Amino acid sequence: MRITILTSSRADYSIYLPLLKKLKADTYFELRIIAFGSHLSHRHGYTLNAILDDGFRVAHRVITLPKGDSPRMIAEAMASATAEFSEIWETEKALTDLVFCLGDRYEMFAAVAASVPFTIPVAHLHGGETTLGAIDNSFRHAITAMSRYHFVSTEKNAARAAQITGSTEHIYNVGAMSLDNLREVKLLSREEFKEKFSILPESPILVTFHPETISWSKNELYTKALIAALEETTQQIIITMPNADTGNEQIRKALQDFAERKANVHAVESLGTQGYFSCIEHCAFLLGNSSSGIIEAASFGKYVINLGSRQEGREAGENVIHCAFEKEAILEAIKKIGTLPPLSKENIYGDGRTSEKIVGILKTIG
Repeated sequence: MRITILTSSRADYSIYLPLLKKLKADTYFELRIIAFGSHLSHRHGYTLNAILDDGFRVAHRVITLPKGDSPRMIAEAMASATAEFSEIWETEKALTDLVFCLGDRYEMFAAVAASVPFTIPVAHLHGGETTLGAIDNSFRHAITAMSRYHFVSTEKNAARAAQITGSTEHIYNVGAMSLDNLREVKLLSREEFKEKFSILPESPILVTFHPETISWSKNELYTKALIAALEETTQQIIITMPNADTGNEQIRKALQDFAERKANVHAVESLGTQGYFSCIEHCAFLLGNSSSGIIEAASFGKYVINLGSRQEGREAGENVIHCAFEKEAILEAIKKIGTLPPLSKENIYGDGRTSEKIVGILKTIG
């Protein structure tokens, strides 16, 4: 079975990795990878090298990043990506039995939309999920509508995918594949993490804040509220940088400036899969609006302060505290976590065997 994987960022490649390893090791499958988006951005660490270093061959490298982070530039990047992929699918159609795509970003939508006239079967991971605070929500549902096979993370998401497609056919609840990494990635000890990244204070707050792309005009206010709250905590803080959404440059600069003037704050561009999961393991709790707080954090038994509406609509476990982008509300949530009991490591998003389930299903439909 000839499978083409679409990956547009280090984040989705990290999620894919357990599946990629299983597909590569199984002679039933022939694997091809198309890398685009921030993989080819030096600003974002040129993470194409991570794919190559892991021993995978990249069939196509597509430049799709916008020239800036304004709505117009992102719309223009979508149009350009659609044109680029129309040329790719013209040749790939004869070489591909199934295309795998993950998630919800605008460049992934463009890549999948370009495949529709070529009638190439598409399998979508994490369809049916809802994130009302991001334009990604529209892209995700559109990708679901354009896909033939759906590997969803919960029963609720399976039901929503069926609503979108108008059918229950080829919808498989397999859990969240990012949890597979927790079974396979060797976490760094505190000493190993500190040696690799030159940081890891005792029990830091791990902060990841991405732009809210629905209310993008309010991101400056949200950033100020977050920084104002963090100004008043004496805990050590590790901040990972935002992704390439509308308004990310403004957020990035404000967070970097904040880190430069505060001795207890450490800003990093990317920790990678191993580093990020290791940081969750050693942190006190997570703060921000990343999907990692909703999906992975429960498996570490960590509380999460989920800010704003970027993840609104996504199923969340009892470890998640939803909080407005307001200074006092954030400080109150931080204070509340100090009073809460330890958590179990139960996770509504599955058992970490998602890639194994997907491979089994692929062999029945192939």
